[in-house]
Amino acid sequence: YPRHRALETQLSEFNLTAIEAMLGSYTKVLFVRDPFQRLISTFMQGMGSSSSFSSFVQDILDNRQDNTSVSWKPLVSLCWPCLVQYDYVVMFGFLRQELGHLLQRAGLPADNLLPEFTDTQVQWTYSWLSEQMFSELSLQQKKQLAHFYRWDLSAFPFSNSFLSD
Repeated sequence: YPRHRALETQLSEFNLTAIEAMLGSYTKVLFVRDPFQRLISTFMQGMGSSSSFSSFVQDILDNRQDNTSVSWKPLVSLCWPCLVQYDYVVMFGFLRQELGHLLQRAGLPADNLLPEFTDTQVQWTYSWLSEQMFSELSLQQKKQLAHFYRWDLSAFPFSNSFLSD
């Protein structure tokens, strides 16, 4: 949208007419990841101050109304998929396939632009990590997490998520 190119400007700073015009002129791509995997990734990167995954999750659950970190905030509250008509939704774990398709649709040579992805290895690693981390949580924590991410689990096909059960 040519008139508003400021990098620091957030969409919410514009009026409804300008927002509709901007969203109508862009190709909108949404990248999504299983919320439980997002929690694991955040914990593994040391972004939480807790010593164990269980206490990290409990800190989030205890303070969820106050948490503003995008690292674990539910996706639907960040990107509003029910209000914004995204042109593409790209799932973590299928990046090479989906980004290749997206680049082809844009008329760009996908083979030359894509980095090497190791989706299969990453999926296996997160599957193993998820099992380990999930086993650390109490039944109450599991239920609370599933409730906290209920809208993400409803909006996106995270069928293999540990939180889906």
